[in-house]
Amino acid sequence: MTANELPLSGIRVVDLSRILAGPFCTMMLGDLGAEIIKIERPGVGDDTRTWGPPFAGDESAYYLCCNRNKKSITIDLKNPRGVELVKEFIRDADVIIDNFTPGLMEKFGLDYETVKEINPGIIFCSITAYGQDGPYKDRPGYDMVLAAVGGLMGITGEPGRQPVKVGVAITDVLTGVYASGAIMAALLARAKSGKGQYIDVSLLDVQISGLVNIASSYLVAGKEASLWGTAHETIVPYQVFPTKDLPIAIGVANDKLWASFCKVTGKDDWFADERFKTNPKRVENRELLIEMVAGLMATKSSAEWMEILVAAKIPCGPVNTMGTLFADPQVLHRDMLAEVPHPTIGTLRLSGIPVKYFGTPLSIKMPPPLLGEHTDEILSEVLGYSDDQIAELKEGKVV
Repeated sequence: MTANELPLSGIRVVDLSRILAGPFCTMMLGDLGAEIIKIERPGVGDDTRTWGPPFAGDESAYYLCCNRNKKSITIDLKNPRGVELVKEFIRDADVIIDNFTPGLMEKFGLDYETVKEINPGIIFCSITAYGQDGPYKDRPGYDMVLAAVGGLMGITGEPGRQPVKVGVAITDVLTGVYASGAIMAALLARAKSGKGQYIDVSLLDVQISGLVNIASSYLVAGKEASLWGTAHETIVPYQVFPTKDLPIAIGVANDKLWASFCKVTGKDDWFADERFKTNPKRVENRELLIEMVAGLMATKSSAEWMEILVAAKIPCGPVNTMGTLFADPQVLHRDMLAEVPHPTIGTLRLSGIPVKYFGTPLSIKMPPPLLGEHTDEILSEVLGYSDDQIAELKEGKVV
């Protein structure tokens, strides 16, 4: 598969984002074949470059997780000549993305109104904590804060205990996914109309959207959310149970599965019990049933239960650690553990690309770039600068 055959081949993205939501978005676009020009601060770079340990050589594991398939150039945006360089990139770009606080791009002279005069067909995507307008627009924010404000933290944790954050920055990740989809839709619209457009994506808005049925339960029925740990508010049994050794997740999501579960576990009397006959009844008698299932699960090891439940097609699975996850045969079969050569690390292991295009298979073409690794290449090949011109920019500390 050549680069020209990938879904977004020929699309150039000027990436002014950093940390996670924006870089995750542009990584997705890069995986699909777009050319990503990652613009970073000279000598500093993306904030996540220092978010460690752990490090692989001088590169933080955090930075490495979301910056593959990109090229890095360093440009000082506080230098007017640096801003002019960015504008030169924009002339032939398809997309520009930033995640600065509202108003900062305008101070740089890189706001949408200015940029569309340079390139009327540009797709301009801004990612912020609270959006471009409203009473909170000037507030800074990170994933953890927006998970709290956006309601996610308030529904995450064990009953009777303090709320907790999700184990990864899922608000950032979900925002990156939403932004990439919005950008691709805007590119499709431009192909029809010839017009570019501005896209305003906020972590708060995305997090509220991601509350799905929890938000709907409140909006439709006025039902306030609760902390359920690994359990489900409206499905029983549907949670993690301890076994003789390791915990196991079991999802009995309908009455047919409940019948199968009772049969393979030798608990026909449970199936005959009117208190557990239907899911609403099982929810009503949750406390008693969970105690019974927990007692049953404690009689065998996780491997023994997996063998029994998998054979009966009961949704179940181990609670993996990172070590067991990346040794899992399904994970390996699906190429979700990738190994790519890196100029300073050697062989770099990364999570694989989650979407599979059978007509145009995707791959990790480039490892996450070193800071400014492609500065000379980009200035020369994209803007046509000579060696002397590049040297002059370096002497002026523009790049």
